[in-house]
This record gives sequence, structure tokens and C-alpha cells, in this order.
Amino acid sequence: MLGLRTTIYRVPEYAQAKSWYKQAFSKAPYFDEPFYVGYNIGGFELGLMPQENAPLATADNIMSYWGVEDIQATYDHLLSLQATSHEAPYNVGGPLMVASVRDPWGNIIGLIYNPHFPNQEG
Repeated sequence: MLGLRTTIYRVPEYAQAKSWYKQAFSKAPYFDEPFYVGYNIGGFELGLMPQENAPLATADNIMSYWGVEDIQATYDHLLSLQATSHEAPYNVGGPLMVASVRDPWGNIIGLIYNPHFPNQEG
């Protein structure tokens, strides 16, 4: 195992989701095709795939956390873009904080502030 490389969110409104994620993560996609859109977020892949059939059930038992510098500001930013709260920011020990929101299509986006990991720009 080499470590996490990609988190993929399936979305039924593909064009709207591409725009939403561009605003949410302040990044334009580096790869944009009808079957897949990829964003480089600090050296990791955030992917969007079109959901063509009935909605898939979203699960709360698998979480990917995206590192942030200011968890409250990022959480508030996503809520301002019509995300809904999944878990408000809370402390998980020492300086570590986590939170999560649901995008407009029900996918969970986890956020983590962890000063023990260096800031990476992609």
C-alpha cells in the first residue's frame, strides 16, 4: 500500500457539481471529460463521476478527511455554498479538529485540522 490517492464522489447533476466543487475547493479541474472530472487538491485526487441511474445510498461509515488550515472558516464556506452540516467542528484530542458536510447531492466531505501534517500544495 502506498497511501490514499483518490476520493471519488458520484453526482447526478454533473455540470452543477463540477461548478460547485470548483467553488468549494477553490481549484479548477485539471482533467475534465464527460466520464470523469479530476481536481488536484494538495497532491491528492478529488474525482467526480456522473451518477447515471437511481441515486446510490450514501454511507456514514466511510470518511475521507480533507486537510484544512481553518476548520471553522472552511466549514462555514461549504455551508454558504448550500452544503448541509453532517458534523459541526469538534475537537478529537489536542489541537486536532474534524467536521463534515454533505454536498448538495448527499456526499459527505470530511474536514480535518491536524497541525502534525505539513501543509501540501498541489
